[in-house]
Amino acid sequence: MLPFTFGFDPTFLLLIPAMILTIFAQSKIQSTYNIYRREGLRSGMTGAQVARIVLDRSGLQNVAIEMVRGNLTDHYDPRSKVLRLSEEVYSRPSIASAGVAAHEAGHAIQDQEDYGPLRVRAFMVPFASIGSRFSMIIILAGLLFEMFSLVDLGIVLFSLVVLFQLFTLPVEFNASSRALAVLGDYHILAEDEVPKAKKVLDAAALTYVAAAFSSIMTLIRLLVIRDRRRD
Repeated sequence: MLPFTFGFDPTFLLLIPAMILTIFAQSKIQSTYNIYRREGLRSGMTGAQVARIVLDRSGLQNVAIEMVRGNLTDHYDPRSKVLRLSEEVYSRPSIASAGVAAHEAGHAIQDQEDYGPLRVRAFMVPFASIGSRFSMIIILAGLLFEMFSLVDLGIVLFSLVVLFQLFTLPVEFNASSRALAVLGDYHILAEDEVPKAKKVLDAAALTYVAAAFSSIMTLIRLLVIRDRRRD
């Protein structure tokens, strides 16, 4: 019997909720960011200036800030101790820029404090990368040749991707909490501006929730397919 059959695969239904959540999350971050990228800060500070204040007051004068191309390409590099901000976030004095910049500075503070979930996630990066690259190829090969040991290996590799996504959630939530706290405590944002920055960060956090949920549902689907092929 061939391992693949043509026609409707009912296991695909497992992915529909994840697809809906992913589309909603992407739409939410784009719409929310577009609203608050147009609303300037009363302080007039750019994202780069906000990040610098947060870093300096946290004793992280050694962390450099660089501008990178792209949209929402902002990230903190723990290896080189560099905070990289997209062109708009770096140079624009908006609520969205302040929120994103403070969030990335929050990752630098996590690094300084040796925040546990950040360390676990960093440790898992190479393993998750291997799982992301090779798991599906190995699973498909196992199904094609009916070698279920290969299918199991592929599922184990994909499970590493799922674990990575799950450990990403507390890291991102914590960075957003830190960002909102410092934006208010350091009076970088006015009192009525903080809830607006929270909307930006909450929308960004939803994309990580969607990614984790999608990976979990994909893993469940793979397990169902494996069990069906074995029967």
